[in-house]
Amino acid sequence: MIWDDHQGRCIGELSFRTVVHGVRLRRDRIIVIVEQKIFVYNFADLKLLQQIETIANPKGLCEVSQGSDSLVVACPGLHKGQIRVEHYAMKKTRFISAHDSRIACFALTLDGLLIATASTKGTLVRIFNTDNGTLLQEVRRGANVAEIFSVAFSSTAQWLAVSSDKGTVHVFGLKVTSSVPEHEKPQSSSNSDAAINPSNSPLSFIKFKGVLPKYFNSEWSVAQFHLQEGSHYTVAFGLQKNTVVILGMDGSFYRCQFDPEHGGEMIQLEHHNFLKPETVL
Repeated sequence: MIWDDHQGRCIGELSFRTVVHGVRLRRDRIIVIVEQKIFVYNFADLKLLQQIETIANPKGLCEVSQGSDSLVVACPGLHKGQIRVEHYAMKKTRFISAHDSRIACFALTLDGLLIATASTKGTLVRIFNTDNGTLLQEVRRGANVAEIFSVAFSSTAQWLAVSSDKGTVHVFGLKVTSSVPEHEKPQSSSNSDAAINPSNSPLSFIKFKGVLPKYFNSEWSVAQFHLQEGSHYTVAFGLQKNTVVILGMDGSFYRCQFDPEHGGEMIQLEHHNFLKPETVL
């Protein structure tokens, strides 16, 4: 059902023969995800523009760029660990073999030029260029298997946030670039660069000689925030600089701030629970 909140009425309806697992919207498209297919519709007249075959997709995984000058849709491919990316402006389809395990979660930048992917193993997050499929960066959430619930880019694509069932939200510094206007790009300091540059590690003199295993050569998070383990949290970046917003399925809302230079534990700025009435003292 397509509801127009301004008019206060339903303005359209789409019907499917199988269970709908997800819906994605932008101003000009409606994207509907069922078990093994994705339907792309024109928003104005609900005309079906494309059907995309996928591997079994019970989570309804699909992402769409929100930039007005580009339309990029990412979804699971036909094989385990594969991502399919549709660049509509360039009329190009790109397949990315992102992981050996099944895809658990992924996110696009606003312009759709970068994608961050996580597998069901949940230890690594990889960032790819969606145009040519190149692996640009790999960051490590942890050593143990985890379920990744949410991955999100900041609007400037300088930071990446990840939440998992381990109860920790991680923020990683990115060295890749997206098509962000110059006036919106943050001015990075030498300290900030040091925080996210693995070559500045005390172990760098042996890491890059291949002495240490890949685990120690991984790029770890700059900042963290600890929550209740096992609960499902979705993460995003706030409007205020260096802030992260966390929403829990239990109704909880957190707004936190991280230090881009020194990292460490984030500072909690705000906390509410929308499903539990707050006690007024």
